[in-house]
Amino acid sequence: MKNFKHYLYILAATASIAACKPSIDVPTPSKGSADFTRYIAVGNSLTSGYADGGLYLSGQQNSFPSMIATQMQAAGGGSFGQPLFNDSQASGSGYKKLTGFDANGSPILADVPQTAVRGTITLGPSTYVLFTKYSGPLENYGVPGIKLNDMDNPGYGNANGYFERFFTNASPTITTSYLDFVTAKSFTFFTNWLGNNDALGYATSGGAGDVLTDKAVFATKYTTLINRLTQTGAKGVCATVPDVTTIPYFTTVTVGALLAGVQKVAPTVTGLYINARSSSTPSVTTYAPRLATSSDLIVLTFPTSKMGAPTVVGGVTTNPYPYGVDPRNPIETQYVLDVNEIAMVRDYVSSYNATIKSVCASKGVGVFDAFTFLTNVKTTGLVVNGVNLNSGYISGGIFSLDGVHLTPRGYAIVANEFIKTINSTYGSSLNQVNVANYNGVTFPQ
Repeated sequence: MKNFKHYLYILAATASIAACKPSIDVPTPSKGSADFTRYIAVGNSLTSGYADGGLYLSGQQNSFPSMIATQMQAAGGGSFGQPLFNDSQASGSGYKKLTGFDANGSPILADVPQTAVRGTITLGPSTYVLFTKYSGPLENYGVPGIKLNDMDNPGYGNANGYFERFFTNASPTITTSYLDFVTAKSFTFFTNWLGNNDALGYATSGGAGDVLTDKAVFATKYTTLINRLTQTGAKGVCATVPDVTTIPYFTTVTVGALLAGVQKVAPTVTGLYINARSSSTPSVTTYAPRLATSSDLIVLTFPTSKMGAPTVVGGVTTNPYPYGVDPRNPIETQYVLDVNEIAMVRDYVSSYNATIKSVCASKGVGVFDAFTFLTNVKTTGLVVNGVNLNSGYISGGIFSLDGVHLTPRGYAIVANEFIKTINSTYGSSLNQVNVANYNGVTFPQ
């Protein structure tokens, strides 16, 4: 009997302890002053989920807007349609995958063939790729390649297959501008990341294949964009333009590494020559050969096999001097973003971002400062869930194989930065994305 009473005392004590056990209250996501009934995403390739040099199904499914939309749905948000390629077209426009590393530790990339191309069209001197049409629900309006400067061009869809696939009619009969298209149907909330390509195209072409959008034109068009997006009372968040010179596309292949490679076979070589811009003044467009410095940026796609050899085109030697190590045959400008071009890009991006912040402030729209965030990632790295991440090529975990766009993990990180801005601007309490659920660069098995 005594033992039985003792047992009852233990049982009572256990029950008392259990009753005092602390509980963790997980707050119910709320919308605050925002309305997530119909959320749309306005932007370019970063918004579409573009990665590894292409737009393909897996990348689309891991776009940052789709991650945001999932969190919004717990706070009254509606469905979120994306222009996904179907399973039989899963590789989309084609993309690159990592297949291994060579003896020097350099990555070996392979091309995954395109499966969503329906043809091409020639307009004037140029030929454009056309993709399979999409006709389902649409809230992700990310269009790879589009600039802010293109948004009001009614014929733009004829020359951009990623945008053309949204229409029932085909190129060259598109007459609806991007701005008119995305605002044709009512919406209650938006994210906007237009503006990157207004600087990126110039930078990635080494200043040779594109132009920087005029600062005044950018300001006028950005004002028009935000006025249109907010004119019916919709709220939203915009992102600034990143410093494109901090991405792996410009930081992986260095002047020092190229020179060291040349010196292995030609020890007497002491420097490399580039064809560089003579001034950072936009109106001065002259170029001349000079010695490269560590401040000049070599593009990720630079063909290193050209170094030190005569230039041969079509089996004919067009320049007998050793490429890149003789001022008479310098590295061409399309492979280098030189210091004057860097200065120009940074000056224009600074102006673009001042416009973005000013216009958004005037309309009460939140701003995710992607410029500062991604610059800090380049400078100090980032720790997420105990995992160290940085902007290094492949190993950093954030940037995909093209050195410009993000991995699923990178997009998850960006989604969280947008969510933080939404919560702080509108008093909402959306949950953040679990970054650990998303991978970086996929390594070969």
